[in-house]
Amino acid sequence: MFETIFEMLSFAFIQRALIVGIAVSLCASILGVTLVLKRYSMIGDGLSYVSFGAMAIAFAFGWAPLQFTIPVVLIAAFFLLKMSQNSKINADAAIALVSCTSIAIGITVIALNQGLNADISSYMFGSIVALTHADVWLSVGLSVAVISLFIFSYNQIFTITFDENFSRATGVKVDFYTMILALLTSVTIVLGMRLMGTMLISSLIIFPGLSAMQLFKTFKSVVVVAALISAVAFFFGLVIAFMFALPPGAVVVLVHAGIFLAFLLTSLIMRR
Repeated sequence: MFETIFEMLSFAFIQRALIVGIAVSLCASILGVTLVLKRYSMIGDGLSYVSFGAMAIAFAFGWAPLQFTIPVVLIAAFFLLKMSQNSKINADAAIALVSCTSIAIGITVIALNQGLNADISSYMFGSIVALTHADVWLSVGLSVAVISLFIFSYNQIFTITFDENFSRATGVKVDFYTMILALLTSVTIVLGMRLMGTMLISSLIIFPGLSAMQLFKTFKSVVVVAALISAVAFFFGLVIAFMFALPPGAVVVLVHAGIFLAFLLTSLIMRR
């Protein structure tokens, strides 16, 4: 086992994948706790599909994919939040509307450009080989910014997570901090697409928080445990994928699913 890990770490592309993967996993897990508690967990799926559409447009016009996609996804996050606040359109319906439209745009753009190319495929399904040194620096820099903003806004995010009306009454700028949350989530989704792919990135948001909630009850403990779970799951997922030549993104999700089941069963046993 240890020999396999040492062999794996001797490859430069594995080193890049490990750095980016753990950085993105940490961001996704701490944000995921709030999103799950606020019943916004599926916003990850919606934004990932928006990212797919934006990536397709960027490749079609020869633009830098990440630099174009991040602001587009941020605008989409703002749009989703505004739609979900509309009493006539609930959050699920808003996400479904934006997701379907974004996928349709992406597929149409791809079809107009002679089919699916390798670059688009890597963003749809993830590719650790496709990561460059520039991707690593950008991902680490933005991940540090995301985690720092979360820590700086921790008290405000905590209050708006559990009671928005109380937060407004105490002078917290709920709309502002909700947008901060949307910004951080948008950046995390875009960074993780290169590694996990559009189809799997939202799992990094949903699984760690849900797993931690099975055994831990305070907000701070759930955030810390979710972060630890995300890092451990990504590392062992990458090791298993390397050992058996499997798609890393899919294996990471399966490891997360296994951890969730283990925590759920432990919780059920402890209750009895």
